[in-house]
Amino acid sequence: MTSTAPTRPFVVQSESPALLLDGITKTYRSKAGAVDALRGVTYQFTRGSFTAVMGASGSGKSTLLQCAAGLDQPTKGMVMLGGVELGGLDEVALTKLRREQMGFVFQAYNLLGSLTVYDNVALPLRLTGRRPRREDVYRVLDQVGLEGKAKRRPAELSGGQQQRVAIARALITGPAVFFADEPTGALDSSTSRQVLTLLREATDRTGQTVVMVTHDPVAAAFADRVLFLSDGLVAGSLDHGDAARIAAAMSDLES
Repeated sequence: MTSTAPTRPFVVQSESPALLLDGITKTYRSKAGAVDALRGVTYQFTRGSFTAVMGASGSGKSTLLQCAAGLDQPTKGMVMLGGVELGGLDEVALTKLRREQMGFVFQAYNLLGSLTVYDNVALPLRLTGRRPRREDVYRVLDQVGLEGKAKRRPAELSGGQQQRVAIARALITGPAVFFADEPTGALDSSTSRQVLTLLREATDRTGQTVVMVTHDPVAAAFADRVLFLSDGLVAGSLDHGDAARIAAAMSDLES
């Protein structure tokens, strides 16, 4: 499933990857029995790459993102972010690492309705004990096309604008790895393209590593590489594919 002649070939890096998954297994137990959401996933995300993770419902893609971001603990295996093993951290240290080294954007915007756009964006810095610089907050707002919206509250914005606030909030700390879980799932096609362009620019402009879970081949086409999961395992990858090739690969995988 791997493509040939990519238009933007990956650069082989001697430094450690931004994110490493080594033999990740995740088993959920219930009255109905054990369910293996991940079954030994090993993969490394190079620094400055944009990877889309795709698979059918139940393939393990959201579980992979949760474990990679330290939001859930794998049953077995190791997750390393920037050379730091997440499993070796206590909850305080893990929370600190997430705040300083990770950015998150989800389908639900998770904005605080009582705060202005400015204060929502500045919040991650305040949580780390840093005093937000006014120029930094306005810089990221300009970067996501929200100039003039700083004093608005989330309820006064469209869905696309609220997602841009969420992206600005994730960018303000300069995270090493940017996690996005179905970030365009609730948006129309035009607004989705704008949001995906912002994620693409996060990689191209600042060298951040983006890991995005999506079911949409159009969204996945913005990535450098698509990683396909099936039944909790890596089933293949596709470099620099367009939406048609990605959709065809998904169809082959599902059949």
